[in-house]
Amino acid sequence: MAQRTSPTERQKRLGAELYKMRVAAGVSAEAVASLLGVDRSKISNIERGLRPISTDRLRSWACHCACPDEAYVSALAQMAQPAPGWWERYRGVLPGGLLDIAELEAHAVRLRTAHTVHIPGLLQTIDHARVIFGAVVPPLPERELEVRLVHRMERQRVLVQDDPPRYYGIVHEAALRMQFGGRSVARGQLEHLLHMSELSHVTLRVLPVVSGAFPGAGQTQVYAEAVVPQLDTVQTDSTHGPEFLYGEAQLSKYRAQLDWMERLALEPEDSRRFIRDIMRQL
Repeated sequence: MAQRTSPTERQKRLGAELYKMRVAAGVSAEAVASLLGVDRSKISNIERGLRPISTDRLRSWACHCACPDEAYVSALAQMAQPAPGWWERYRGVLPGGLLDIAELEAHAVRLRTAHTVHIPGLLQTIDHARVIFGAVVPPLPERELEVRLVHRMERQRVLVQDDPPRYYGIVHEAALRMQFGGRSVARGQLEHLLHMSELSHVTLRVLPVVSGAFPGAGQTQVYAEAVVPQLDTVQTDSTHGPEFLYGEAQLSKYRAQLDWMERLALEPEDSRRFIRDIMRQL
């Protein structure tokens, strides 16, 4: 199998899980290399996501490391199978991090998000998104801006496809009151939020300013639940691009933050009334 030059976050995650499994079992890289019939350097490349691994070899790896969790091993085997998604059409055109977000959403069984300033990307209108992509430093070339818009709209299909992930979003009042693009665009965005909140698998809750303090730095939080909890991932936004976190302590911290915010947020129907009140003020 050919070595990769730029692994995706999903490929790097698979390698990291195999490394963690091997180290936890106290098995050396040399022992795994001997078991699989490859040289030592290939084990390092597999664990860094630079080299693929077949499902048969992955299961041999797990067996040699005495991993007893069949659901976890099966989930890893699924990750090892090449399954290019629609986002691959944008490789080499958009930053890899944007493609990694789409892949993360595509494989999640539930998405928990919290936004304090911006509307969640999966719930943005194209007019709202255009304003967001236009407010960056340095400015995006017009062609890249348009490609990012198309990519974002295509990402949103994950919520309207057959068997979509469950979506649980918390949006702070500040984000609802931001008039990106002016009153007309803002009103259209709020109408779209109301429409999406009526979907049976979408739960949208508002965090009013009167709710007071909550933990976190205020950045976007996306907690993607996988088919097994060991493969959950947190994605946060920063000025230099998305970050992906999956250490056990990190996952526990972000779950606690989201739980805290959920305790403060309005119930879904109260949230819809709150959004309608803001619309009337526009």
